[in-house]
Amino acid sequence: MVHTPRSARRGALLVSTAAVLGLLAGCGNGSGENVRSDPPASSAGTAAPARETPSPSASAPAASSAPARTASPAPPGTTAPSGGTTAAPATPAGGSRCHTSELRASVGRNDPGAGQENFPVVLTNTSGRTCTLRGYPGAAFMNASGGRLGADPLRTPGTPVTVTVRPGQSAWAGLTFSNPEVSGARAATPAGLLVTPPDERDPLRVAWPGGPVPVSGTASSVRLTVLSPGTGP
Repeated sequence: MVHTPRSARRGALLVSTAAVLGLLAGCGNGSGENVRSDPPASSAGTAAPARETPSPSASAPAASSAPARTASPAPPGTTAPSGGTTAAPATPAGGSRCHTSELRASVGRNDPGAGQENFPVVLTNTSGRTCTLRGYPGAAFMNASGGRLGADPLRTPGTPVTVTVRPGQSAWAGLTFSNPEVSGARAATPAGLLVTPPDERDPLRVAWPGGPVPVSGTASSVRLTVLSPGTGP
């Protein structure tokens, strides 16, 4: 058996290793398709920040499966409420004005004093509703033929008030004049008295129970006061 020196074996091993490396290098100098290049390692803290995907709520409002609510139109003749409050319809205080067809006229008992004759002219509500009277009624004496007798009464200065009359209630105005026998004025006895409610055109006719009234002159003129609640003093 032939022994190869140790130095010779080490040299052969080095030659074999060099040959293998040369063969591998030769395989890598071709088209380059078989060469894999690994990306360089990144150092800590140099990586670009991760891009966040926007959430659906940030890019667009979430869709709702419930149907859209539409405002219901207000019924005709009404006003849509504002701020949660509903406006009540306006109603005249004490009802509307009394009309001639809803009233009855009468003349109360005379309350004479110091040569003065004082008769209450009364308007009574005969309707089934509450209504109002305000101011002066109209008044005119009539003869038996239906003609005007003397001048219309003058209005005594006063402050009109609104009188609310429920069914069956009344308001009155004072009709005053000097006794013709005391004043010496020309007098006549009316057959009736026409009474017109305030702001109305149609009069009510009532029999006159008071005897002679002055139909001429200024000192003994007939006067009329504003309406007050009740049937007289």
